[in-house]
Amino acid sequence: MPLETMKEAYQVIRYEKNGKVVATINNASSRPEIWAPLPRIRDFLITIRVPLLAIVHTVIFATAYWLSFGLRFDFEIPAEMYQRFVTTLPFVLSIQIGSLLVFKSFHGWWRYVTLRDLISLIRPMLVGFAVITMFDYFVLTTRIPRAVLILDFLLSSVMIVAVRSSWRLAKEGLWPSVHLSAGCVPAFIISNRHETIIMANQINSRFGSRVRIVGILSDDKKKIGSQRAGIRILGTPENAPKLAREHGVQEVWIVAGDIQGQRISDLKVLYDQNGLSIKVIPPSLDLERDNGLIPVRDIEINDLLQRDPVKLDSQRIAAEIEGARVLVTGAGGSIGSEICRQLIQFKPSELVLVDHRENSVFLIHNELERLQHNGTQLHPAVGDILDKPRMLALFEQFRPEYVYHAAAHKHVGLMEVNPGEAIKNNILGTKNTADLARDYESKKFVLISTDKAVNPTSVMGCTKQIAERYVHAMAQENSDTAFVVVRFGNVLGSNGSVVPLFKEQIERGGPITVTDPRMTRFFMTIPEASQLVIQAASMGNGGEIFVLDMGEQIPIVDLARQMVTLSGLPPDTIEIRFVGARPGEKLYEELYFDDEKTLETDHPKIFAAYHRLYEPNELVATIKMLESVTSHSADAIREMLHKIVPEYQTTNEGFSVNDVRAP
Repeated sequence: MPLETMKEAYQVIRYEKNGKVVATINNASSRPEIWAPLPRIRDFLITIRVPLLAIVHTVIFATAYWLSFGLRFDFEIPAEMYQRFVTTLPFVLSIQIGSLLVFKSFHGWWRYVTLRDLISLIRPMLVGFAVITMFDYFVLTTRIPRAVLILDFLLSSVMIVAVRSSWRLAKEGLWPSVHLSAGCVPAFIISNRHETIIMANQINSRFGSRVRIVGILSDDKKKIGSQRAGIRILGTPENAPKLAREHGVQEVWIVAGDIQGQRISDLKVLYDQNGLSIKVIPPSLDLERDNGLIPVRDIEINDLLQRDPVKLDSQRIAAEIEGARVLVTGAGGSIGSEICRQLIQFKPSELVLVDHRENSVFLIHNELERLQHNGTQLHPAVGDILDKPRMLALFEQFRPEYVYHAAAHKHVGLMEVNPGEAIKNNILGTKNTADLARDYESKKFVLISTDKAVNPTSVMGCTKQIAERYVHAMAQENSDTAFVVVRFGNVLGSNGSVVPLFKEQIERGGPITVTDPRMTRFFMTIPEASQLVIQAASMGNGGEIFVLDMGEQIPIVDLARQMVTLSGLPPDTIEIRFVGARPGEKLYEELYFDDEKTLETDHPKIFAAYHRLYEPNELVATIKMLESVTSHSADAIREMLHKIVPEYQTTNEGFSVNDVRAP
């Protein structure tokens, strides 16, 4: 891991007040070393934990039994009854311990005990009580007083519950009450969901945590003044500046994906004006797995463009993917890798990761291996979609039931100067993969397309349009494979996208290069796009072109200004330079052709576009013709593409396609 990446992953956060450092959070070591048990001792205790627990419970049961006799006789136990206590004690203890063993009540961890765990203890306790009562009535010659039996059941139950919950009571009750001391940094958390409150409780309960959530900010004004998990709801997010002064808070934490981007942007402006900072934490925390680390980060551009979370029809997707063999091309790319991350949650039996870049295959395979992938067999496969023998071998070996074709050349500028490669990869590669899906009777083939295929002005968009045509034509054939196209716009942070470029330019001190002040683009986060691709694919029966709801187009110059602000710099610090439209670029994007019929689906963020029909044999002949000109000059290739796709425009606002500028 590069040094800069390590610094970012294990961030050291210094908290200052009046120029003095009051606390430091080192994400690499969030608990004192002195507290960490020696590994050998810990491992040994774990191996003998069941016998140890049995001994502890034996002591508890013996104590409860003695107290029962004491309470029954006001602690003046007659000699006869004391003898009865001594003679029946082994019998009572063996039944009580035996009941816990039968119900496997020694296998839980006290530090994770829940209310359900405590309630589940009632069963072995009741069974033990019933067995002791029956033996006392039918077998024993010297009866145990009935009041003693009842008192013993009540006392032992209360004592066991108390001991079992002692760890959590200390961790979440006693420890947090003394935890807010020197060096502990107070913070607010914005919460409109129960899950966020659970996370706040996790943070406060963690030994060694250097942050304490001292208040919850909620949009539900009816809840203000109440408490959740021992944390008071103090007000709304807009009240944070006033509340922060009262509680000595310098930070407000939000959960990634919980709040819409525009709201985050408005809150950031308000908080910046009042000396507050916003920190972002992931939607779920596994502090045990992550060694107690709290992965806190600053706001990123993805957060500001965050829309309402995607609601997936998980049952529909699982009905297809669970237990199925799935192959993803371009699995190491931005979209392909995220599709793999999303797919693995639906428990496919096998997932084949195909990419021509060995490093990319290695990285995504390693990442998925670390996830809990429910027994899914992962197959890393280095292969090029243009290599027919290799792709044939992969289909022969794995026989995928579902194929997600994300492999493509997507960089507009590079494809303008390398049009032959765009034809090879985007058209011939798609044809190879789609033909194999048909020949091996895959249930579904999904082409990942782009809005640049609509009224294209670039070679890349034009080749993706022809790929769409071929897949759409394949759907008309009488085959067992359903061919589906999913079309969407730009995704934030993808390889070669504008966000990494702007970030690099800001780090260099500028200028930020924007082609035109009027230029707008659709944007979507990579997870949202991938989730909707999988959802749309599950809805397709063959022949559909699904178009994702991209929201409103965003001015590129506004995106650049937001990124400057997020870098902690005044808006006018970095120059924004307008350099003119580059070859293949459009001022705005389109999601539909004029003659496409747009229909709503049963998902609010997915639409269907029914395209004009194409003759399969005619398209095969067209693709052969394009294959024969891939080594010709760029102008000759563009001329050929224009004949095939009349909508293809080769100029932009007076700029020739030969006028190529660097970004």
